[in-house]
Amino acid sequence: MKKLVLAAFIFVSTISSNVLADIKMGVILGFTGPIESLTPAMAASAELAFKEASDSGSLLGGQKISVERADSTCVDSAAATAAAEGLVSGGVVAIMGADCSGVTGAIATNVAVPNGVVMISPSATSPGLTDLNDNGYFFRTAPSDARGGQILADITKDRKVKSLAVTHTNNDYGKGLADVYVAAVKAHGISVTVVTAHEEGKGDYGAEVATLAAAGGDALAVLGYLDQAGGSIIQGSLDSGAFDVFVLSDGMIGDSLTDRFGKDLNKSFGSLPGSTGKGAGKFAEVAKAAGIDSSGPYTGESYDAAALIVLAMQAGGKADRATVQANVMDVANAPGKKIYPGELKKALDLLAKGKAIDYEGATAVQFTDVGEAAGAFLEKEIKGGKFKTKKQR
Repeated sequence: MKKLVLAAFIFVSTISSNVLADIKMGVILGFTGPIESLTPAMAASAELAFKEASDSGSLLGGQKISVERADSTCVDSAAATAAAEGLVSGGVVAIMGADCSGVTGAIATNVAVPNGVVMISPSATSPGLTDLNDNGYFFRTAPSDARGGQILADITKDRKVKSLAVTHTNNDYGKGLADVYVAAVKAHGISVTVVTAHEEGKGDYGAEVATLAAAGGDALAVLGYLDQAGGSIIQGSLDSGAFDVFVLSDGMIGDSLTDRFGKDLNKSFGSLPGSTGKGAGKFAEVAKAAGIDSSGPYTGESYDAAALIVLAMQAGGKADRATVQANVMDVANAPGKKIYPGELKKALDLLAKGKAIDYEGATAVQFTDVGEAAGAFLEKEIKGGKFKTKKQR
């Protein structure tokens, strides 16, 4: 009798343990480093989608998700790789991230792909990632700079800039974007006076500012990161009177920049991936309800990346790595019922019934055949010392 009771206890305990075991998800972003002011809202947006799925009661029969964060640093590939290895060894099913292109490529190549772990980046935009040898495990909800550089060049032309100097951060993101942007502005007939690379994390950028000032131009294009070198180069340019109009890449757009410089940047402009469509409005509503500022860069893309992971699991009926990889493309693209932010329970219920969905999300998600967003862009301008959206491009 005691053996029967003990066996029953072990059986019930095993069931309870299985029921209570959370599905582990990783979020790896640059919580320190040159974009650290942007990543809290990005992480919170991804975790909002994971929580929405958990709270729905519809994820794989009522399973829950737990999230483990890791720091990519944005710029230190060795540190980012080590952080990702910690997530993978800890048993995460998939990774939302990373953020900056260099560390994202390093994590994908050295950690995610060899271990069969899907990673969906919300913000890695280097054109070089399009041809990454990823075996179908790397996706991104942000579009490539191959398109983003052209969009920024078109805006520069429309703003009547006739000549400009260009400085870019010396990494995959900066070099890739600069190559596209410089070629595109030249094709528009705009004179490029100089193109220089800058390193992150220096104490002084006087030499870089002097080189740019000597070359001159109607504007200075800063293709970098707002919280480190990019912001310092703008500071030096304003202090010296070298430039007062700045063309800003996506990594330069955030409230910490306008909080620092205010109306001194009123004639400046830039672009970043984003949409003004139905999904963007719905995301703004659900984010506001959760206390998240959705106006910053890559918040919608972060929510979408996390949502695609949970929907892929549901489509395949399992919380494992192979299932996510096998189903991401199917839930991201047509055919199927269109799904927007705040509708994850609806999507999960449809998938449980074997129905198809087409996840539109916050950013009108549509993956190309290599698993990256085709993407829309927002033209941004600074008015009254604040970033404003002029229109969708």
